[in-house]
Amino acid sequence: MIATAWNNGNHNPSGAGYGLKLAPADRDTYFNKRWKSIILELPYRGHWVELEINVAKKSFWDSRCRELIHKDIGRWLISNQLAPWPKRQPPKIEIEPIGSRRFAVLGFSAR
Repeated sequence: MIATAWNNGNHNPSGAGYGLKLAPADRDTYFNKRWKSIILELPYRGHWVELEINVAKKSFWDSRCRELIHKDIGRWLISNQLAPWPKRQPPKIEIEPIGSRRFAVLGFSAR
């Protein structure tokens, strides 16, 4: 699935306020409302970093939001020079389901 990098408008250098926005169809296909969290694996300097991300929140399941939010997603975007991005040009991130509640970032397209 292809996610879009997301930011709450602050572009904080700490990584806070960043996430990955999913298409509604991908969220509904690959995620389960009974899950409290998922594990997202990010490639970083030759190894994988695992993030536990809360999906047991109303905003993740409504029609507008759908973001996986974690400050380390922001740090990863910044370290890969994907953030901050030009206005209305967020990068696209490829995510693959790799197990129950488990997903991996496989690649990205900078703008």
